[in-house]
Amino acid sequence: MARNIAPPHALDLIGRVFDHFQELHGDRGFRDDPAVVGGIGELSGRPVMIVGQQKGASTEENIARNFGMPHPEGYRKAMRLYRLAEKFHLPLITLVDTPGADPRPEAEERGQGEAIAKSIQVMTRLATPVVVVVIGEGGSGGALALGVGDVVLALENATYSVISPEGCAAILWRSATEAERAAQAMKLAGPDLLETGVVDALIKEPDAGAHTDHDATGAAIKTALVAEIDRISRVPIADLLSLRYERFRAFGTIVEPGGGQAPATPAPWWRRALRNPLRRERS
Repeated sequence: MARNIAPPHALDLIGRVFDHFQELHGDRGFRDDPAVVGGIGELSGRPVMIVGQQKGASTEENIARNFGMPHPEGYRKAMRLYRLAEKFHLPLITLVDTPGADPRPEAEERGQGEAIAKSIQVMTRLATPVVVVVIGEGGSGGALALGVGDVVLALENATYSVISPEGCAAILWRSATEAERAAQAMKLAGPDLLETGVVDALIKEPDAGAHTDHDATGAAIKTALVAEIDRISRVPIADLLSLRYERFRAFGTIVEPGGGQAPATPAPWWRRALRNPLRRERS
């Protein structure tokens, strides 16, 4: 259902959730990437910045939108809008829906890895409230470049993972036919994401799925966004940044029962040397 071509995509939801949306184009460096859309709109009367990954509703539109796989210029456009949101004190809302970033040589030549890493870095330090909504597929760093927020929400049938099930199966079992086994192991479905804390809440879809009722899906997302933006907008920015940092640093923490306190990590050799570089060690 996360990969269904019929559910509402970013622009479908923007038109239903936000008022007076004004799309902004281009990265001011290379071109406008149609796989990333963004601009300024209003959420229940509050001005906000919206950035989303856009898939197509047909084969032709998917080709035009590169199947929602952003190029480096798409991420650089997103960063330009992130900074505008910070400059004008606008809450930022991102809509994640991509199988991953564009993997072709042309994207690598234009600095795909650097663009993704820089986008993640900018979001971690952005001095404005950030709410992320995973509306379909959230795949790899291509999704995380829009996924660093104070609150991360997801539609209940959305997926979010470090790699596609097919890619994981090809690496671990040398066969894409093991995709279902890989999906189970990666815990990429909504309930698993909620249990592990990767997302903070799931947004309920219509009973038969988001593709059956775009209006109801948009209304549910709007209700969740209004509540979260109102809540985190009251938190001082310094505290917001600290909590955002701690949220992502906590991922992957392992606590072994009965293991006691872990020993302190020894200082690296260069730190010991810099402490007093002129003192000689006594034999």
